Amino acid sequence: MTIAPDFTDTPLASLTSLVGKRAVVTGGAKGIGERIAYRFAEAGADVIIGDIDLDGATAAAAAIAAATGATVEAAALDVTDTASLAAVAEHAVAAGGLHLWVNNAGIFPTTGDPLEVTDEFLDTMLAVNVRGTYAGAREAAKRMSDGGVIINLASTAGFKGAPGISAYVASKHAVVGITKNLGIELGPLGIRVLGLAPSVIATPGVADQMGPLKAAGLDIEKRLAANPLGRGGLPDDIARVALFCASDLSAYMTGSVLAVDAGSLA
Repeated sequence: MTIAPDFTDTPLASLTSLVGKRAVVTGGAKGIGERIAYRFAEAGADVIIGDIDLDGATAAAAAIAAATGATVEAAALDVTDTASLAAVAEHAVAAGGLHLWVNNAGIFPTTGDPLEVTDEFLDTMLAVNVRGTYAGAREAAKRMSDGGVIINLASTAGFKGAPGISAYVASKHAVVGITKNLGIELGPLGIRVLGLAPSVIATPGVADQMGPLKAAGLDIEKRLAANPLGRGGLPDDIARVALFCASDLSAYMTGSVLAVDAGSLA
């Protein structure tokens, strides 16, 4: 049986360090992605924030660099465009290597009545959340010559449904499957693949959907009050677990999706 590497005597500070690593965080201009970029930079990584909102990504990169002293830059990125994903991945390689890739970019539009969902709506949802995740992982893995870590943002909706979000649920079930199977397939290449399944997190995107969700029959406030911790989450609740996944603390893990959900799936 092969046992390697052995971190038994490695100091904790070294296990959590990302010094010498270069990370790409998709959809990192705000919300969970922005906070993951911050925590990675704080841990010593060079970070590229890729976002379709280049102005937002540029502002986030500047703020994180000023706060952490890390090298943080912005890149225009459309996760539905393979050429765009490849260009950002190539940029990371040219800058010194690609070691960490976070597929955070996603959309959360309320489906409403499932009998009224259009093909165009489904196409957009699946293009961003599913194809964007798979293609992002693929383009990153092609360029992780010395191994690396890919982190996919799934959701508790990848494990159970709720009123008004059928298309979103379908997309996040797919992200869970992608994470598990790529964990199997990329492990021999030294690439670990992990997923995070947040519940309701206080982000601008969720705030925009509160009204439509309630109209569709999903009372977010009631659902939050019913979880074991009795509260919603903050972007940093997810970012801290993302740092765990990216670091050597989780070196013996791949193909897993971690619920970060105040116990709502328990």
